[in-house]
Amino acid sequence: MQILATLGTATALAQEMPAPSATPFEETIKPTFETQKQARTYVLDIPAPRGQITDRNGLPLAQNRLSYNLTIDFPTPLDLSDARALAFAREKIGVAERLLGRSLKVSDAAILRHYHNRGFLPFEIAQDLKESERNSLKSGLSGALALKPIYLRIYPNESVAGQIVGYVGKTSGNVDGIIQNGQLLWPETEGREGLEQTFNSMLTGRHGHYKVTFDRDGRKTSDRVVDPPVPGYNVVTTLDLHLQEMAEKALAAKAKRGAIVIVDPNTGDILAMASWPTYDPNDFVPSISTAKFKELQNDPDIPLLPRAYRSAYPPGSTFKVAVGIAALESGAITAEDQYECVPDMQVGNTTFHNWKHTDRGSLNFVEALTQSCDTWFYQVGIKTGAEPIMDWAARLGFGAKCGVPLKGEAEGRLPNDQYMKTTHGRKILGGDIANLSIGQGDLLVTPLQMAQSMATVANGGTFYQTRLVQQVQTVSNEIVAAYSVRAKKEIGAAPQTMQLMQTAMVDAVNAPGGTAHQASLENVSVAGKTGTAQWGPKEKERTAAWFAGFVPAEHPQYAFAALYEGDVGSKVHGGSAAAPMIGKILRQTYGKGSGQEKAASEESDESD
Repeated sequence: MQILATLGTATALAQEMPAPSATPFEETIKPTFETQKQARTYVLDIPAPRGQITDRNGLPLAQNRLSYNLTIDFPTPLDLSDARALAFAREKIGVAERLLGRSLKVSDAAILRHYHNRGFLPFEIAQDLKESERNSLKSGLSGALALKPIYLRIYPNESVAGQIVGYVGKTSGNVDGIIQNGQLLWPETEGREGLEQTFNSMLTGRHGHYKVTFDRDGRKTSDRVVDPPVPGYNVVTTLDLHLQEMAEKALAAKAKRGAIVIVDPNTGDILAMASWPTYDPNDFVPSISTAKFKELQNDPDIPLLPRAYRSAYPPGSTFKVAVGIAALESGAITAEDQYECVPDMQVGNTTFHNWKHTDRGSLNFVEALTQSCDTWFYQVGIKTGAEPIMDWAARLGFGAKCGVPLKGEAEGRLPNDQYMKTTHGRKILGGDIANLSIGQGDLLVTPLQMAQSMATVANGGTFYQTRLVQQVQTVSNEIVAAYSVRAKKEIGAAPQTMQLMQTAMVDAVNAPGGTAHQASLENVSVAGKTGTAQWGPKEKERTAAWFAGFVPAEHPQYAFAALYEGDVGSKVHGGSAAAPMIGKILRQTYGKGSGQEKAASEESDESD
């Protein structure tokens, strides 16, 4: 049938053909009494191919593929009785079933509804045929059986970056109701999650137009495309597909649940933002089955949850970076000041413990951060006070959304006096500050916020707006919208403070007393900080194990945050659970083995 060839050509060439400026000819039907019921012209909309979503190097994350549906074309005029229309359709369905070697479930009600309401359009009896099925149909495609080409969304990397890219679903519409001018020839898709949803209007493109005319006897006299569809714009992200793949593989190998975020500290670009477990957005094409969607919804590990930016956790000792900057910048301590790293200490009526059970002696700031001494930070945090700690944490981006163009980003929590009064009916006390000083209590951060804060420390104090999308452009590479690199502010810390922090974080990875040996490299200096924190009610308490930092320490190229979400009752630690995931990625990136693997393997699993 001509409509199929015409639409197939128009759709396939849509990405190269501009919309015509004028129509070469117009059919006219003289309106008389006899022609009022049968003579008519319809102009229907042709959905446009969605634009692509790519990584920073142009590698596709979401694109289109040509799909073929098997259809029946009813003869015009549409004057068959119900019995004859059903017999016609059933005979064609029988032929199709013999050629395909499988049954096709098509109800009589669906056949008649289509015939009465939109019988001059192809009636679909099988969708998204395999290549082998199309080949088996070739000999039988004559008369009323035909193949209708349409575009379907495809995610070529399957689950990689799936939670960022998102997925599409069919728009609701009058798919088998009475045909009207301006209706779509087949259902269009719209973004339902991720970037597909945020940039839906730009990805959708402009409809084409298909015109079909009938004479006074109801016979079709012509059908043609008067405007080909114009493809949607392409969205170019900041992601590096190779890094994203490595991050997801590291999570899959090590974590039952977790997240890894990698940011360029010199631009704020998000290079990888992985959550685990994840899902394959191809499961939603052309539509997800009820059973599969129920499986995803009921999975206790929640694969539909993008933990990297939509979940917040207590940061544990990684927050000591913010506490250290606050203490040094407020003048509460100097680099040379020493405090005792005792096994435990009393704050009010509560005994607070160090994660190591032996006295570590007097330590300065670099030594305390290297060994992650809790009791040292209790003392220094209380001396510094809650207000400076909250102020510097906010400067590093905690307690506020990063502003990525994705729905549902969590803002985390900085528990100031107002929050404490609202939630606990009191202001912040000494015990609260002690908890805060080691990243516990009511404090919550997202993995994305953590990576953003490490990027700011890495570059010496410039806070960049995190960026997930570089630009939106046409198929001919004309830029429609650009999202430039933007330095939002300088956090205002002294260069000496930032240099001291870098030294301490390098020692945390490489020095004998450090807690992150499993992320060290032979010839590249890694700066980082581990963290371990508990959250949830006591009977269901879980552990968040962190490792965050940047590399190379002297001239940072990557800032990162890794989160390992432990099971209820399990004992995991940042040094043994999160640091190895980053170590694996760094060794693949820099091609260097860990210089401390032997030492790390001999060390106790109980590392902060």
